[in-house]
Amino acid sequence: MYPDKESKSQHLYSRALASLPGGNTRTTVFIKPYPIYAARGEGCRVIDVDGNGYIDCINNFTSLIHGHAHPVLVAAATKQLALGSAFGLPTESEIDLAELLVARLPGVEQVRFTNSGTEAVMMALKAARAFTGRPKIAKCEGAYHGSYDYAEVSLDPTPEAWGRNAPVSVAYAKGTPDNVLADVITIPFNDAEAAVSLIREHGAELACVLVDPMPNRAGLAPADKAYLAALRAVTSEVGALLIFDEVITFRLGYRGAQGLWDIDPDLTTLGKIMGGGFPVGAVGGKREFMAVFDPTSGKPALPHGGTFSANPVTMRAGLAAMELLDEAAFVRLDAIGQAVRSGIDEAFRRHGVPGRTVGLGSLLKIHFADRPVRDYRSAYPSEQEAQRAAIFNRGLLNRGVLAAGYGLMALSTPMTDQDIDTIVAAASESLAEVAASA
Repeated sequence: MYPDKESKSQHLYSRALASLPGGNTRTTVFIKPYPIYAARGEGCRVIDVDGNGYIDCINNFTSLIHGHAHPVLVAAATKQLALGSAFGLPTESEIDLAELLVARLPGVEQVRFTNSGTEAVMMALKAARAFTGRPKIAKCEGAYHGSYDYAEVSLDPTPEAWGRNAPVSVAYAKGTPDNVLADVITIPFNDAEAAVSLIREHGAELACVLVDPMPNRAGLAPADKAYLAALRAVTSEVGALLIFDEVITFRLGYRGAQGLWDIDPDLTTLGKIMGGGFPVGAVGGKREFMAVFDPTSGKPALPHGGTFSANPVTMRAGLAAMELLDEAAFVRLDAIGQAVRSGIDEAFRRHGVPGRTVGLGSLLKIHFADRPVRDYRSAYPSEQEAQRAAIFNRGLLNRGVLAAGYGLMALSTPMTDQDIDTIVAAASESLAEVAASA
């Protein structure tokens, strides 16, 4: 049972405190009183250093859509490793993966690879500035887009900082320069009228509008089609670029979220599942906007390097991962996602606990609120809701199911019907604990 002060994870954490700040190098994996340390992964399961096995519903925060150590991906990476892991030269592998992405994504004609989703977003914002010559960006309140200063603005504002009439640009990290806040316009998610009004008000200075069609940190509520259509129209009206952050939502369908919503953005950022388990990112878009990276006529408007960008191990593993994600794979992922969402929703009702799931495809998020969840503010938990979530998440953990501490689940192709039944049963038993604690 977690926690166990005699566990190997506890001992490793005690050791880590001396050499890592707070004993960790990723804030997202830290839990109190200590994080669980992984030893290995097999399919949809991860085994910790104490030998405990878990069905992995985190999947490295949505990146492992094929689970752990998939034999096809292991073979692709191993074959390339024997040939070399990185070169100061391009390789054919980057062309192969770029061609696949261009063929699948409606809004992408050319691709530039990076090493992470954070870097992809950073380069997309810089590309928009380089193309338009404008300084400001607009982004949605509560939406996470990586660790770039501008993209972090208003990531987790508390209610007292929300502002009454419109979202306020609030720093996420201490030390964020005031000029960063001044150059970010925060818009509400799923409120087309208010968002369009703010974009028009600042339109002459806006380089772009950055939007995640189903923002994880803002509740994982899917965007209304009318909301995204309004953003598409108003950005064209004011001459700003529309950027879709599909670092996570690319796992929603064969053609990503832009295919599901039938909206073609000007630029798209990618990452996570595209790397086959290795660090990866990409920015793609229409040829005219991607031309800011083009060095063929001299120094480009936006120079871009990256020692490990498009390294062939990532490219080959990523290509193999994407080829495995055919139309049939997405049909299966949609089915297991719906089964988990409906199973947990039914358990909420059966145990009389206020709450619901939201999401699409292989993604879901669990909320301990009986109100509709449409944006960051409606998803923001009360103290009681946060307490119930903590009891629930601990219950899942001790029943062999790993989920993110804030309620996110990301499912994977190796999961069987039996695995889905186990996840739903663990959630139901954990909700019974929540009900008993009331």
